[in-house]
Amino acid sequence: MKKTSPLEKTLQNLAIILVILFFMLPLYWLVSTGFKFGREAFAIPPKWIFFEFTLKNFQSVWENTDVLRFLMNSIIISAGATGLSLLLGVPAGYAIARTRSRLINLSSYFYLLLLMIPPIAMLIPFYLIMRDLRLLGTYAAVIIIDTIFDASFVVWMMRSYFQDVPQEMEEAALVDGASRFQAFYKIALPLSVPGIVASALYCIIFSWNDFLFALMLTSPQTKTMPLGILASFSASEINWGIMAVMSIFAIIPAIFIALFLNRYFVQGLTMGAAKG
Repeated sequence: MKKTSPLEKTLQNLAIILVILFFMLPLYWLVSTGFKFGREAFAIPPKWIFFEFTLKNFQSVWENTDVLRFLMNSIIISAGATGLSLLLGVPAGYAIARTRSRLINLSSYFYLLLLMIPPIAMLIPFYLIMRDLRLLGTYAAVIIIDTIFDASFVVWMMRSYFQDVPQEMEEAALVDGASRFQAFYKIALPLSVPGIVASALYCIIFSWNDFLFALMLTSPQTKTMPLGILASFSASEINWGIMAVMSIFAIIPAIFIALFLNRYFVQGLTMGAAKG
């Protein structure tokens, strides 16, 4: 194997740093804008480092908006949709992966088809259904429609993942008298934790960032963080500082979850995509 020269290693590290800086630039702009006065947000030339520091935007958000309610609503909806999607999608993915029926195996493409449907195409009929069921403005309305998309991804993801999990241990357990459910719960499920975590992270991100469904199906008491960010816009002006602060509150939980589950997420996507 050819040894990398010090110059090549330096250039590689420099390229990596430049790529990281490029992708971190929007995040830095967002955070710095939260600490700027409105007149400095779009100053020309831009003030990237040396600007007048202020906490006024954070104080305004804390005193004049229901940011904690928005966060709590987003947490409830994301947790509900994620939990329900995993509860439905993981066993379904396992059943499809272990079935010998070609018809059932082909049915997995139906879930892929659901992911290809534009969400706005399902909004009006689902809105009418929720209206007739008197669920408009509740957490359940958003959780259910998020679960439709999230669970479809979980089924497709876990089907591919379970196909990569060796079946010998399950077969040995079945020979020893275990039921199919016990083989799934005690053997296949622990071996598929990275895939489950990767699927859960996708569900959390999708539900957390959902704007369209939340806009149409929530009430003032159940509004989520994306709708809270929308409140930064008014007919007379766009308060960029407040919008930036609301966005900071919105991304902090997602960043912590992504950092905590990053190792499982990469491993799960790598194994789950092998046959997907």
